Amino acid sequence: MTLLAVERIKLFSTRSPWWCMLLALGLTLGLTAIIAANWDNAPMPVIGAVFTHTFGLYVIMVMAALAVTTEYRFGTIKSTFQAAPDRTSPMIAKAVVVVLLSALVGLAASFGSWGLSWVLASDNSQLAISSGNDWRHVAGVGLIYGAGALLALGIGALVRQTAGAVSIILVFALVLENVVGLIPNIGDDIQNWMPFLVAQKFILGDPDASGIPDGAGPPAIGELSPWGSFAYFAGIALAIYIISLVVVKRRDA
Repeated sequence: MTLLAVERIKLFSTRSPWWCMLLALGLTLGLTAIIAANWDNAPMPVIGAVFTHTFGLYVIMVMAALAVTTEYRFGTIKSTFQAAPDRTSPMIAKAVVVVLLSALVGLAASFGSWGLSWVLASDNSQLAISSGNDWRHVAGVGLIYGAGALLALGIGALVRQTAGAVSIILVFALVLENVVGLIPNIGDDIQNWMPFLVAQKFILGDPDASGIPDGAGPPAIGELSPWGSFAYFAGIALAIYIISLVVVKRRDA
């Protein structure tokens, strides 16, 4: 419990987490408000209310990476490792704090977006959360934010530099996953297993069942079920984080 309190104090004693949380919420809610206010061709489905969650996800992942890279930048990680020589326990405590905070931000963003859509959409007759899939669309955003934060923590601990960690996260998610499909013959098969695209299937589901007009919804990604897609994304995040624990324990701070 002491380590958890220490990591919570360290996280909230800097401005970057506050700005990242505000930006994540502002981007997600603001873009959802624009979409909902202009959604007038058909009843807005629940999935339409969380269509912009990825913008907040990337900001939260930057926040998670900063939670560890700034400690290396300013040397505070050395004091932490002196107080806890095993190094694993403070890193796990940091992960618990950051992942829980990220999941809460994800829930605030998704339910806030759903509420805004309910108020702003011209036809909200399909926005009621009345099925397990509806709950997955909305509450599942918190799970994706938490898993994404764990992945970003692992990358930050491995790279130890803010610019490098943030570049890896954003370039991979925003560029590499989209252009890999252009590789002749095997591009589509590789793209089906790109973690961030697979994670979208957990939130958005199959495009045929999404309620989004043709051409405006998510692409069909892979053969995994929605929950299988989340397990795949979370498994990758956990694997990267475990690798980072091993590396942190073996190399100099």
